[in-house]
Amino acid sequence: MREVVIIDAVRSPIGKRNGALAMVHPADVLGPVLQALLKRHGVPSSSVGQVVGGCINKVGVQAMNVTRTAWLSHGGSVDVACSTVDSQCGSSQYAVNLGASMIRAGDEDIVVACGVENLSRVPIGGDAEAGAAAGFGKPLSRSYFERFEWATQFEGAERIAEKYGITRQMSDEFGVASQERAALAVAEGRFEQQIVPLDVEMRGADGIRTGDTLRFERDEIPRDTSLEQLAMLKPVARPDGIHTAGTSSQIADGASAVLMMSAERADELGLRPLARVVGTALVGCDPVLMLEGPIPATRKLLAETGLSMSDVDVTEINEAFASVVLAWAQELEPDMDTVNPNGGAISLGHPLGATGCFLVTKAVHELQRSGGRYGLVTMCCGGGLGTGTLLERV
Repeated sequence: MREVVIIDAVRSPIGKRNGALAMVHPADVLGPVLQALLKRHGVPSSSVGQVVGGCINKVGVQAMNVTRTAWLSHGGSVDVACSTVDSQCGSSQYAVNLGASMIRAGDEDIVVACGVENLSRVPIGGDAEAGAAAGFGKPLSRSYFERFEWATQFEGAERIAEKYGITRQMSDEFGVASQERAALAVAEGRFEQQIVPLDVEMRGADGIRTGDTLRFERDEIPRDTSLEQLAMLKPVARPDGIHTAGTSSQIADGASAVLMMSAERADELGLRPLARVVGTALVGCDPVLMLEGPIPATRKLLAETGLSMSDVDVTEINEAFASVVLAWAQELEPDMDTVNPNGGAISLGHPLGATGCFLVTKAVHELQRSGGRYGLVTMCCGGGLGTGTLLERV
C-alpha cells in the first residue's frame, strides 16, 4: 500500500447568504480554486489522474456533474476524469478519502479532491423540492417509513442535546467561543495562505451584470457576538430548543480543494507535502439522531491506527450544531483547546458540499502553523453517516 500525501489545500473565501458569491455560478467558484491549487505547485492539469468533488444539491446550476463543469470551464485538461459524489454534508471529505484510496491502491498517482455549494441559489433540500415539484416523486420511499421515523437535522440536534444533557448555556458558550476563535484567526492572518481570492462580477438590483468586478478575498460570515446577545435569540428547531442562529452552522457559499499524490510522485516532482493521510473512515449511525456520526467515525480511526485522542493535536469537527461537537467531546474527551482552534461552521459557515475539504484545508495548515503532529477531521452527515480522516504533519 502506497503512502498518500497532501501537497496543498486551498479554498475560496466563504460567502454569506445572498452575499458576494450569491449570483456566481458554482463552476466559477470551484474552477478558479482548482486551477490556483495546481498553479501554486506547477502541476499541469493533464497530470492529474482524477478530480473527485462533493456537492449535495445537484439541481439547476449544480446539476450535470458540477465538478466536471468547473474543471473544464477554467482550463482543466479534457482528458482528466471528474466525478461528483454525495455523502451529504461530508461529501468533499469523502472525496478526499476516495482519492486517498485510489492513490493507496495504485490506481492513480495524483488526485484532486474538492467540493462546492451555493446555498444562496440552491438551498438545502433544493434538489428534493425541485424533483417533487416537477412530479418526479419524493426521495424517501414508503418502505423507509416502515422502519424509521423521519426527523430533520434540527430535530436530530435537539435530541442529541437531550441525550447528552447539553443545555442552552453550554450551547451559547460554544457559539461565542467559535466566533472569538475565528476573529483571532482572521486578525492574525491565519487564513491568508489558504484562501484563493476571486474576481466576482457585480450585478445590479435587477440581477444584470454591471461590468464591474469585486475582488473577493475575505470570509463574510464571522461576526461579533456575546453571551448576552445569543441569549436573546429564539430557538430554531423547537420553542424550547437549545439551538439558535448563533449556535447553528451558517448558510454559506464557497469551494475548496485538496491536492493529493503518492509520496513517490511527490518526490519525483520535488514537492514538499504538508501532511500524509494516516487513515480514513465512513460509518453509519442512527438515521433519526443522525448527527452522532463523528463519534463512531473517530473511534474507528483511533482503533485502526492505534492512536488515542491525546495523540491528536488538531481536530476539525464540523459545527453543524453546537450539540454535535459537545456530544462528541463528552464521548471522546479531547483537549478542547485543540478542537476547531480557528473557529468552525458557526462562525465561518457551512457550504455543505465544500465543507469537508474546507476542514481538511484548515487542519493541514493549522498543523503546519502550530507544529502539531496529528490532525483529525470528522463530520456528521444527513441520513446518519460519519466521515473521518486522520492526518500526520510532514
